[in-house]
Amino acid sequence: MRVLGIDPGNHITGYGVVEKQRSSIHHVMHGEIKMARAASRSSCMLMIYDNLLEVINRSSPDVIAVEDIFYGKNIKSLIRQGEAKGVVILACSHRRMPIYEYTPLEIKKAVVGYGRAEKIQIQTMVKAILHLPETPPADAADALAVAICHVNFLKALPI
Repeated sequence: MRVLGIDPGNHITGYGVVEKQRSSIHHVMHGEIKMARAASRSSCMLMIYDNLLEVINRSSPDVIAVEDIFYGKNIKSLIRQGEAKGVVILACSHRRMPIYEYTPLEIKKAVVGYGRAEKIQIQTMVKAILHLPETPPADAADALAVAICHVNFLKALPI
């Protein structure tokens, strides 16, 4: 089973692909879709959409796992993150891919074993689990963690 994990963000959207073969998880690819700070929101959303379709075409995942939006103090940031997540869901739906959501707490527990883990702990554990030569960038590591979480949990119903 090949899983594309996605960490939607309004400035950086991370993606990571893992493959489960028998009882082991293997790294396939990862990266970040970075938007220019001065870019309009509409051009950022189009960039996320186009790049994710390209990642899906290159990696041929069986399923998609997306990090769910969590509460925050800044409502404007949450709205923008929601817009990015909507574009992610649209791009994946366009390819008729089953999509699963995981909360940050579920993801951190699956990868680190602790629901309040820091970003550096996630990066370190993702590197160790996937036997990567280098620590992946933060948003790509988060996306890989989402994919690892799906492999470990295998939720029954997609969104």
